[in-house]
Amino acid sequence: MANATPPSKVPLALYAIGLGSNRRHARFGDPRHVLMAALAALEGEDIEAVDASPIIASDPIGPSRRRYANAVALVASPLSPLEMLDRLQAIEADFGRRTGQRWSARTLDLDILLWSGGAWSDAALTIPHPAMTERAFVLGPLRAVAPDWQHPLLGRTVRQLAAKLVRAKPVDRGASAH
Repeated sequence: MANATPPSKVPLALYAIGLGSNRRHARFGDPRHVLMAALAALEGEDIEAVDASPIIASDPIGPSRRRYANAVALVASPLSPLEMLDRLQAIEADFGRRTGQRWSARTLDLDILLWSGGAWSDAALTIPHPAMTERAFVLGPLRAVAPDWQHPLLGRTVRQLAAKLVRAKPVDRGASAH
């Protein structure tokens, strides 16, 4: 047999995807089950699941009163960041996500947190996610699956960013307790 050339493979990128839910879904049930269904929905012929964090509960940000279920999935894919964003938005729509009030209750929220290609910014998408370093409900699950992933702009690992976020802040020395 002649030397056969193997089919060319498109290089895979690694993505860290943040998942959040704080609204029941008619078919999947409570937010925890919504996230489990969303993890399954992420997998496809061009998205391969690599790892997923435990699902945690967190307090809402903004006007919503319902607690969130949050997790992070690591996936490998040949999709570009914009193609991945389109895929995530299609999954959100399939789960009944409606655009509207920021930080309102939602069935499913999917965000690209990190991408192995480094930083990305255009009118539709910014990677790394701009607010991820301020959110324990993101950094905690992310630390569980990618503790050594380095933030491409800050040069710190996820483990370091998480430790900095939860570290006790010094007491304001200017105020005196009489």
